Amino acid sequence: MILTTDRLILKPMVQDDAPALHAILGDETAMRYWHRPAIARLAVVEEMVREQIAAQKICRYWTVWRGPDAIGSCDLSLIEWAQMRAETGFLFRRDQWGHGFAREAMAAVAAHAFEILELELLIAKTHAQNAAARRVLERLGFEREQVAGNYAPAPGLKMDCAFYTLRRD
Repeated sequence: MILTTDRLILKPMVQDDAPALHAILGDETAMRYWHRPAIARLAVVEEMVREQIAAQKICRYWTVWRGPDAIGSCDLSLIEWAQMRAETGFLFRRDQWGHGFAREAMAAVAAHAFEILELELLIAKTHAQNAAARRVLERLGFEREQVAGNYAPAPGLKMDCAFYTLRRD
């Protein structure tokens, strides 16, 4: 399902989005607080996009467009229908930071989760030192539940992680 805001269009991810997403996923600064290092090879991003498209039956992945320009991505992943909850996240191109696009896109994702999918709870996690991501979540009404030291989001990686939740009103 396509989501629209005043300035953005969130389209379900397609394979042709891989080069634009590689511009973000390959940027060391954009990936500084991510659960994996920057991805140097386009082929790796192409495979990731293929996997995310295949998972669209149980997850939702959007590429965020501002006019003709793909500037980021948002998702609802690990949707647990029995518990009526999902994890959510976002990643934007560095030159698009500071313009409110992440908040605007994530507000549309949250509205979709609660109003269309009728989920009850969204969970987001971010590196505890990522103040900008924490601000986006807090401005959307997410509440910090805990900070976990030495959280292991991927094999061989440990980080301090802040966990947030947003409940359906």
